[in-house]
Amino acid sequence: MSIETGNDRQLDHYVSKAPFDPRSIEALPPEQERYYLASQWQLMWWKFIRHRLALISGGFLLLMYGSILISEFLAPYNLHSRNINAIYSPPQSVHIFHEGAFIGPFVYGTHYKLNLRNLRREYTEDTSKIYRVNFFCRGDEYDFWGLGTGDLHFFCIEEGGTLFLLGTDRLGRDILSRILYGARISLTIGLIGIMMSFVLGMVIGGIAGYYGGVIDLVVQRIIEILQSFPQIPLWMALSAVLPVTWSPLLIYFGITVILAMLDWTGLARAVRSKLLALREEDYCLAAQLMGAKPKRIIGRHLMPGFMSHLIASATLSIPTMILGETALSFLGLGLRPPITSWGILLNEAQNISVVALYPWLILPVAPVILVILAFSFLGDGLRDAADPYK
Repeated sequence: MSIETGNDRQLDHYVSKAPFDPRSIEALPPEQERYYLASQWQLMWWKFIRHRLALISGGFLLLMYGSILISEFLAPYNLHSRNINAIYSPPQSVHIFHEGAFIGPFVYGTHYKLNLRNLRREYTEDTSKIYRVNFFCRGDEYDFWGLGTGDLHFFCIEEGGTLFLLGTDRLGRDILSRILYGARISLTIGLIGIMMSFVLGMVIGGIAGYYGGVIDLVVQRIIEILQSFPQIPLWMALSAVLPVTWSPLLIYFGITVILAMLDWTGLARAVRSKLLALREEDYCLAAQLMGAKPKRIIGRHLMPGFMSHLIASATLSIPTMILGETALSFLGLGLRPPITSWGILLNEAQNISVVALYPWLILPVAPVILVILAFSFLGDGLRDAADPYK
């Protein structure tokens, strides 16, 4: 092919008919080509693994959620096992050496006396009695997820001894075992609640942001009314409506629905603001001109454009759900026994005089703090990773 110029010279111009292959670009070094040809999810993952604190938090949360699948196996005692001879027993220390000789993990025996001056049980170690800690041993019987009974535990104590690593409560129940069982409720209520609020926030916020006008005005006024109520009094009022005759399972789902119905407003506003900006983009107009329905435009074109932001928002909203359940159960308006959650365990620590005498009763607050911090760090990492080009 020849092209004529102003000086009557002809320049040869060659057009390659071979299909274009982006991987054949020779100007880019291999390390740069890897980033230019990566997908959005790959870029997010590479950015996320550079956030060490978020990566550690994600691993910690995976371990916590993995533990709820085998709580019965990990707990040294059954949820309802009582030891009437160890009421308000302090945490026991695990030893390895006895009088300079290596024995392996063991605990000493204990005996107590009642202090009549302050009516406090005082426990002392009896170093003449040694009880070994065994692993993968037989102990209290439990019902494993309704599939059958079992008695295999990760660790337990020799017959005749006691192993209370975090102490016991007023009924002689092991606090560590109850924390492990309570994690199943406190952690899953956040996941179920966030899924419900996630759907409500995306649907209501998506409709308001896409259509705008009167629909957007009505939705915004409803959101403002819901956000104007103080959260804890509103939670208490709605929780008090739940019938006391309901089974613990229905109470559990009732609390989940209440938390989800009050947590969708923030996400709905975020979705609405994003859609107001994205609906003016050229690809959205092209989809409208091709006859796509609003449902398809929102679900297939607009939502994926900021799905990474939604994931980060959902991650940061789960701690709110966990704290909501903990607060309601702590106030006695949430879950009720025999269901056990971290909030119910903290309910026993309401009396400050009891906490002063037996401070280990406040230990169930530790996993709450650790999980909330882990979710916060994980959310920060996901939020940074959502912008891989930053």
